[in-house]
Amino acid sequence: MRLSNKLIITYILLTVIPMATLGFIVYNQFSKSIERQVGEYVPQLLNQANQNIENEIRKLEGLPELIYSSGEVMEVLRNHGVQNKSSQLRGKYVVQNYLSSIYLTSNNSDILGAFLVSNQRLFASTRTSYQGFGFEDGSLPYANDRIQFGEMDLLLSNQINLTFKDNPSFILLVKQITDFDNREYLGTLYLAVNVSFFEGVLEDLNRKENTEMWLMDKQGKIFYHTNPDRMGKTMKEIEHFPLFNGSFRTNVNGQQTLISLDEGKEFPWILGHSIPKKNLTEQTDIVRNVTVLIFVIMACISTVISIFLAWTVTKPIKQLSHIMKDVETGNFNVEVPIHSDDEVGILAKSFRSMVNKIRELIQKNYLIEIRQKNAELYALQSQINPHFMYNTLETIGMAIEDGEQEQSVHMITLLGRMMRFSISNKDSLVLIASEVQHIRDYLDIQKFRFEDRLSFQIHEEVQSCKYYTPKFVLQPIIENAIKYGLEKRKEIEIEIEVVEEINQDGKSVILFIIRDNGPGIDENTLLRIHHLLGSDPMKSRDSGFGIINVHARIAMMFGEEFGLQIKSKVDKGTEVYLRIPKTVEPSLSNIERGN
Repeated sequence: MRLSNKLIITYILLTVIPMATLGFIVYNQFSKSIERQVGEYVPQLLNQANQNIENEIRKLEGLPELIYSSGEVMEVLRNHGVQNKSSQLRGKYVVQNYLSSIYLTSNNSDILGAFLVSNQRLFASTRTSYQGFGFEDGSLPYANDRIQFGEMDLLLSNQINLTFKDNPSFILLVKQITDFDNREYLGTLYLAVNVSFFEGVLEDLNRKENTEMWLMDKQGKIFYHTNPDRMGKTMKEIEHFPLFNGSFRTNVNGQQTLISLDEGKEFPWILGHSIPKKNLTEQTDIVRNVTVLIFVIMACISTVISIFLAWTVTKPIKQLSHIMKDVETGNFNVEVPIHSDDEVGILAKSFRSMVNKIRELIQKNYLIEIRQKNAELYALQSQINPHFMYNTLETIGMAIEDGEQEQSVHMITLLGRMMRFSISNKDSLVLIASEVQHIRDYLDIQKFRFEDRLSFQIHEEVQSCKYYTPKFVLQPIIENAIKYGLEKRKEIEIEIEVVEEINQDGKSVILFIIRDNGPGIDENTLLRIHHLLGSDPMKSRDSGFGIINVHARIAMMFGEEFGLQIKSKVDKGTEVYLRIPKTVEPSLSNIERGN
């Protein structure tokens, strides 16, 4: 996977996952908190509502007692003997008229009807038509499980067959009428009271949409429900309700619903309240929807920012990668751009520095190689120089003519070894012993030529078979000493020392000292030579001095602190100091500078 894609995915995961997790946790906890609070609060309201309903019913307790206030009605009830038709109709008229005037007035608007059963007579007065009272079919008295309510009994609508037009919900108050004079039973008064007053009591609890409230008995028979279609039906789920006082969550018709129940204290009914969870958490759903919208917007913004950041981060890396591929193919002439100071910028700086150093090393090695080849060519040209060869061969020839066979053989041996050293050794570094042997051979040949005009001494005080030196560093110096010495002097004496020296850094280095007693170097020439020695060795020079090439090669190989120093005075001779580090490996990459 590409780095930019990894960064984009990382950025998105780091922003989207925490936001989504936080939003989910907040919404979930908020919903649970609301559900828990409602679950604790609603039962308290139901309990209060249950008490209010019971109080409202208690207000009806005195209604049956009004029947004793009418003497005419009591007279009709006491008269249970055989009566003619006229007396019966009159009695019926009196009682029913009383029932209407007392119980069906505007002051008792909740009473649907009043029924008085006395001595096989039914006196009924209702606001609307009814059926199923049970007087004609003998089903009276009603169910045995009446609810004792003071001196009255109370029947729920599900316990009787009585129904009114439009099927309103009601309760039936049952009061036995007893003659106060003789405690004789006179009849039973039934008052059907509309439970619409429940709505007023439950109004405060039934405000939310899809909220339902109902009253039911412990078998689940519903005798009041805010949804009229549910009246008279049985709630079968009551068998699975975990409690009758409190709240619980259950699944009703496929949706999560919070149901709260409160069992009446005096009446055997249960007041129920249900609200779908979606209605309960509709406010949190709004918060959820807003959160989701904000989350989507933030996710889109985060994605755009992630892409931009990934592009910003990876662009210089891609650019740097392309440049690295160019360098890998050998193209070091590249420009490494640096756009920032961050880690990528630091990497670009390091890579630029590395490329520059590689470029410098290549150029340096290239120049070293050129100068090395020039030195080898110079040495070879010196050896095959017509004058040098002619003079050497002439010297050999004269020795042969004089019968000096041994000397001739020795000179030929020296000449051959010199030429073999020049052309056979391809390394830029040779053992100090080989370099010294080469210059010794050269001086021996020159000694044969110039005899007593040339004398030399070589002192080695180092382990010349252990340490290495650049090739052909001594021959140009010696040639200059012989050339300029013999031009102005009858005799020239050369002394070569190879010693160890402690430099300013406290390290031991190899020092070649080449002395001659020649005519010396005049001041201007010496200044020019010093100027050339002090200039940048990497720059191409065409000085015409072989010793400058020697100095440049040493400086490029080992550093500016190494190379040549020349001390000379006119007519006092010349001293050349050649410093190199102690090098124990022939490879340039493993140069040991000092100990």
